[in-house]
Amino acid sequence: MSRRSGILEFAVLGLLHDSPMHGYELRKRLNVLLGSFRAFSYGTLYPCLKGLVAQGYLVEDNPDAEYIPATALNGKRSKIVYRLTGEGKQRFEELLADSGPDAWEDEHFGVHFAFFGQTDRAVRMRVLEGRRNRLEERLERMRASLARTRERLDAYTLELQRHGLESVEREVRWLNELIETERANRNGRGPATGPPGSEAEQHHAEQ
Repeated sequence: MSRRSGILEFAVLGLLHDSPMHGYELRKRLNVLLGSFRAFSYGTLYPCLKGLVAQGYLVEDNPDAEYIPATALNGKRSKIVYRLTGEGKQRFEELLADSGPDAWEDEHFGVHFAFFGQTDRAVRMRVLEGRRNRLEERLERMRASLARTRERLDAYTLELQRHGLESVEREVRWLNELIETERANRNGRGPATGPPGSEAEQHHAEQ
C-alpha cells in the first residue's frame, strides 16, 4: 500500500468510526479533512472504499436507496451507506496507535493530528516530538543550503527560500508549544489546548 492510499484509509476509517456515512457525505468530509494536506483525490475514494469492504473493514448498507446528485463523470450513483465492522474499528485503533516515522511526514502528520482527540496521550507526544525532530533536521538542511547558494540566487528566489525557512521555523515553534501544553496537562498544570492567542492556536487557524 502506498503512503497516500494509507492516509486515505486512515481518514476514511476515522470518519466512519464516529458514524456511518454514504459516499457523497464522506467525500465532503474528506475534502475538509484532507484538502489542506493535498492528500485526497476524488478518483481514489471509491476504489479505497471497495478495498476496505473487501478486507472486511467496512460493510455497505442500503445499496438501492435514493440517489445522490449526479456528477459529470459518472451520472447518478446509489446512495450506499458505509459502516465500520468490528475488524474496521480494530484497524483504526491500530493506525491511531502508530507513532513511527511515517506519522511524522507532512501529509501523515496532518491526518494523525486531526484524530488526536481520540489518540492516547503517550502516542500524541511521540508523534509531536518525532515531527519536531524531523522538521529540525529539515531546518538544518535548509539553512546549510541557503548559506551555500545565497550569493548565486536572485532576490525573488532568495525571498522564496526565506519564506520556506520561516514557515518551517513557525511550525517548530507551534510544535514546541503543543509539546509543552501536553506535558503541562499530563502533570495537571495546564489546559488540554494552547491558551488564546498562542502560537499553537494561530498555526491551527492557518491550516
